[in-house]
Amino acid sequence: MSMRVDIVSAVPQVLQSPLNESILKRAQKKGLAEIVVHDLRSFTHDKHRIIDEPPYGGGAGMVLKPEPIFECIESLTAQRAYDEVVYVTADGEPFTQKTANEFSLKKNIIILCGHYKGIDERVRQTLITKELSVGDYVLTGGELAALVIVDAVTRLIPGVLNDGESALTDSFQDGMLGSPQYTRPPEFRGMKVPEVLLSGNHKEVAKWRDEQRKQRTTERRKDLL
Repeated sequence: MSMRVDIVSAVPQVLQSPLNESILKRAQKKGLAEIVVHDLRSFTHDKHRIIDEPPYGGGAGMVLKPEPIFECIESLTAQRAYDEVVYVTADGEPFTQKTANEFSLKKNIIILCGHYKGIDERVRQTLITKELSVGDYVLTGGELAALVIVDAVTRLIPGVLNDGESALTDSFQDGMLGSPQYTRPPEFRGMKVPEVLLSGNHKEVAKWRDEQRKQRTTERRKDLL
């Protein structure tokens, strides 16, 4: 399965490096994901390529204008059908592993990055199918949030990760946090790896990990239980 993600941004240069490294680079090189970044200023027609204006009613900050956003998204939807047009915003619904799993089954997604004080409400009412937040805090723009979503979704596409990086054992996949992880050496500065992990008894290892996951989730994220 191949997925296409179009990211619409006022500052596209922020996205370039992360999208061309590590797992995201691998996914694109394998042809399993196509990630295309669109500069919102390319859809303006004035001399100064203006994409923002002061808000009606007064107040601090600037708001992204509707015209370039409509032109950009409509040019994309005229070329192919999209499963979701996502706006990343602090007042969106929380982005979770469940959402990432659902998105990994989709074929085409647009992600619109807000900036400044946000976007004209008419864009949200007309073009957006889903609004997502990556946390209860405010970022300078939606680019970092978009990268979080793209990374979390792309790594779930079959074939992107190898068995050693399997996403099926990640935290949150079954509603709990992951267990502690150890590797060589078996003892470091007097700190030893739990004996059960060195035992070779896979049943006991699985039991230990399950107990550790429950304990860690209870201590750190009781809300997940």
